Amino acid sequence: MVERTTPVQPFHIDFMGKRGLWVTISAILSLAAIVSLFARGLNYAVDFTGGTVIEAAFGNPVDLPDLRVRLEKAGFDNPTVQNFGSSKEVLIRLAPQGNVTNQEIRPRVLGAINEGSSNRADINRIEFVGPQVGDDLAEGAILALIMATLGILVYVAWRFEWRFSAGAILATLHDIVMIVGIFALFQWEFDLSVLAAVLAIMGYSLNDTIVVFDRIRENFRKIRRSDTIEVVNLSINETLSRTLMTSFLTLLTVIAMAIWGGDVIHNFALALIIGIVVGTYSSIYVASALAVRLGISRADMLVPEKEGAADGRP
Repeated sequence: MVERTTPVQPFHIDFMGKRGLWVTISAILSLAAIVSLFARGLNYAVDFTGGTVIEAAFGNPVDLPDLRVRLEKAGFDNPTVQNFGSSKEVLIRLAPQGNVTNQEIRPRVLGAINEGSSNRADINRIEFVGPQVGDDLAEGAILALIMATLGILVYVAWRFEWRFSAGAILATLHDIVMIVGIFALFQWEFDLSVLAAVLAIMGYSLNDTIVVFDRIRENFRKIRRSDTIEVVNLSINETLSRTLMTSFLTLLTVIAMAIWGGDVIHNFALALIIGIVVGTYSSIYVASALAVRLGISRADMLVPEKEGAADGRP
């Protein structure tokens, strides 16, 4: 075994020295996100609530606020209107209309968007999502989150140690709570694409956490004359350049998606932006800090010696 007593790394930041302050801030923000979630609730899209989805094509670019007003005057409450593909194509989401069929909704919508307008439109597609389908999707979403969380728990506990597993799970839950809490606070529409972003962030954040944990385990085995805080700080500093570079480049791509990707993927990109920022932070000040709090030590990271190894027997 190689002993390192003077490791060199580009950063010398005492992350664990301020862990109490940042964990407290994380707890306060998480509590605020939970309060926001229960007080305001999520603004579920048609994917979960049921309703009608309509694709309309116009001859010229569409004035979305004016189109929304036209639909409201026609009796459609709180319609969602956004560009789809180009400025001439529009995706319209309508809340459930009772027992009204698609055949009855189509002429009403077409009349509302064409009445008194020189920018004529035609409906390319109209689909109805029933309330039962929305309930099934919500149940499936909850099940997916639970199964992903259990999978993370088992994987990290098997690969590392139960203290690391607890830290990884708490960091992942922290990221999810922050995303849904912010969506509830600003009442951004929560649809299947946002759910996909939440699941993607779970994997992204876990990968970042695993990189840090792997370096902590490696340094525990290589460095004998350092305490737990020193080893954890060293490990985070050694992986910090990789973490920041990966997060920065990913964030640039996602920001471009949010700005120029159109309304269809806008909320998906917003969820990813929040998740990348929060996930990078939680890998350091939630996952690692909790592992330290639970008493992780060098003894937990040593590879157990095989029986008979001391006397040279196989």
